[in-house]
Amino acid sequence: MKKQYIALIGIIVAVIVALLFFFKNGSTKYITKEITKGTITEYVEASGTIKPINTIAVGTQVSGTVAKIYVDYNSQVKKGQLLAELDPSLFQSNVDQSNAKLNNAQAAYSKALANLEYKKNNYKRYEHLYQKNYVSRDEVELARSNYLTAQADVNAARAEMNAQQATLKNNLTNLGYSKITSPVDGTVISRAVDVGQTVAASFNTPTLFEVAEDLTKMQIETSVSEADIGKIKVGQIVEYTLDGYPNEKFTGSVTQVRLASTTTNNVVTYTVIVSVDNSDGTAIPGMSANVSIITGQAKDVLVVDNKALKFSPAENTQKFENQGIWLLQDNEPVRYDVELGLSDDNKTQIISDKIKEKDKVIINAITKKKKKTNNNSMRRPF
Repeated sequence: MKKQYIALIGIIVAVIVALLFFFKNGSTKYITKEITKGTITEYVEASGTIKPINTIAVGTQVSGTVAKIYVDYNSQVKKGQLLAELDPSLFQSNVDQSNAKLNNAQAAYSKALANLEYKKNNYKRYEHLYQKNYVSRDEVELARSNYLTAQADVNAARAEMNAQQATLKNNLTNLGYSKITSPVDGTVISRAVDVGQTVAASFNTPTLFEVAEDLTKMQIETSVSEADIGKIKVGQIVEYTLDGYPNEKFTGSVTQVRLASTTTNNVVTYTVIVSVDNSDGTAIPGMSANVSIITGQAKDVLVVDNKALKFSPAENTQKFENQGIWLLQDNEPVRYDVELGLSDDNKTQIISDKIKEKDKVIINAITKKKKKTNNNSMRRPF
């Protein structure tokens, strides 16, 4: 009987210890999700600005006062179409003066040619008379000198005539520059002058208009950080939204990854050009675009919630070299090594021959602790 009492007391002590441990540490409830198969798409997100593919700044190479303007914002223009005119009076006056000077130079040249012909014939006569001893050698030399001088006068007159022709050509060119024309077919997206305004082209060519060559084809200039630039390749599909159309999603493609970097506040970024179709005229130059560049896609693969990759049981103190996830098996967490594939904001592809669809992966755990009893309430009153 004594041994039975001792065994019974041992059992009671063991039960009490187990109950004390349970109520002290509480119970753990594991939150799980089923592993599923699906499609996972990896993105690189950035922001950028809608711009025309080719924008030409139309300026003037001469100074003057704007006399007429023939186009305005959003005007459709053709190559060679007149956009504006500067006051041509000064340029026309210079052309008229050049014409007059050229006429004088041409007359002087003709006169020099006639004089040369006379001096040449006179020199020949004196040579002939000298052979018959009718004139002295000095007279022959004087006639020859006059002939050579006449030749020099002809060369000088010809040079003056060429100079006046060049001046006339320059003034005619400036007169032509007073008419501002479009260099391409396109749309006027900016106008920087008004009638009566004076423009000066002394050092820099002032911009009067900006013409976008083709607004049916646009591009997004976006900045991508150096951490993500290695994933970007020409030809990748791009999804983007515009602030002006928050409920619509558009698509484009990467056409250029520029090698020149930009550093701002120690952050290095690279410019990526995304080509977009704007046949419907939705995109307007200057719009802000939120860009998602698709860098990879996997279909019909095992995926888990990203929370599962961060979970580890509280009682686990072991460190692992490889990435793993914890599955709930027989109400106990069991760890499996996995290889990670593509990932997005919510889920990640896993690769493992030991894990299958519908396995329950642990993403969190909640430990319930028993509330302490207030000992004062158990005291008996005196």
